[in-house]
Amino acid sequence: MKSPQLLRVTCFVIAIPVFFASADGQVVPGTGIRQSNVGDDFEDPNWKWHPNGEKASREQDELERRPLGGSSNGRWFESPKRGQPDVIERVPAPAGGLPGSNFALKLQTLNSGIPHRPSRQMEQDDFVMACSSRIGQTSAARSPSCTCRIWLPPFQNWENRSGSHFGYRIDCKTTTSEKKKGFLFSRTVREEESYWPGFFFEFHSETDPRYEEDEAVLLIRGNNTGHEVKSIKLTPGWWTFGMSVTPDGRVHYYARQGVEDLRASDHLYSSYPYSYSAEVFATQFFNNVNQNDGQTWSTPFIIDDPAVFTLH
Repeated sequence: MKSPQLLRVTCFVIAIPVFFASADGQVVPGTGIRQSNVGDDFEDPNWKWHPNGEKASREQDELERRPLGGSSNGRWFESPKRGQPDVIERVPAPAGGLPGSNFALKLQTLNSGIPHRPSRQMEQDDFVMACSSRIGQTSAARSPSCTCRIWLPPFQNWENRSGSHFGYRIDCKTTTSEKKKGFLFSRTVREEESYWPGFFFEFHSETDPRYEEDEAVLLIRGNNTGHEVKSIKLTPGWWTFGMSVTPDGRVHYYARQGVEDLRASDHLYSSYPYSYSAEVFATQFFNNVNQNDGQTWSTPFIIDDPAVFTLH
């Protein structure tokens, strides 16, 4: 039996029927040309993570604490905004993974947030793929997409907290316009705006009186206001997730149980998150989320074969 729930997280979730309709007019993630200069299979025995000191926490205290952490192959880096997970470890791939894949990457964190200052609130660390620095930002006109296989542990190994535990997201950019008044005249200012659509894995703990048993559900961020959309239930084991951006600026979300390539029938949802139309795909990244009390580890997740594709 698990210990009593320590933290209850409130989030805004909109329950909308999952779309299993045809993906006509969309791009199934994984379609087209795989960008070999980004992504990873974690098979290199020399793969290592270099933390490079205490993690960044610019979001909380404006401190980046450079140099940032990074992988030995130059394909991953620590987020200057929220820092790096405490565990970034190449491990044997769990059973049932991709054929021929012997290793994958474990992500887990303990001290999210500002170093040495437990907030006892839900916080997160980021693990970011180096895309823009290696292949440049990818125009939506090229229909970029990304995929990743993610292993979810048995429910008894999840942090005993109802709420989001892990995120798989992309960095998109668009241009916004805002009128600013001057002393005599007003002017229109155009600025680049970053936003981060993606998936969150939400856990419902049996020790939470709202739920009869442990379960996990997939949340999609998000709809045109940026709120999460409740999607399918998740079970332990391997899953394949993917997102694509089409030339009209929409983001499309896909998932299937197992490690097979995504298909049109795996389409879950499409949207203009925050009412933005994506102009650029910059990268994909992962979030480890926990209750930052200095004692409780986040749920351990394992990722494999994250990749980026374009139609041309």
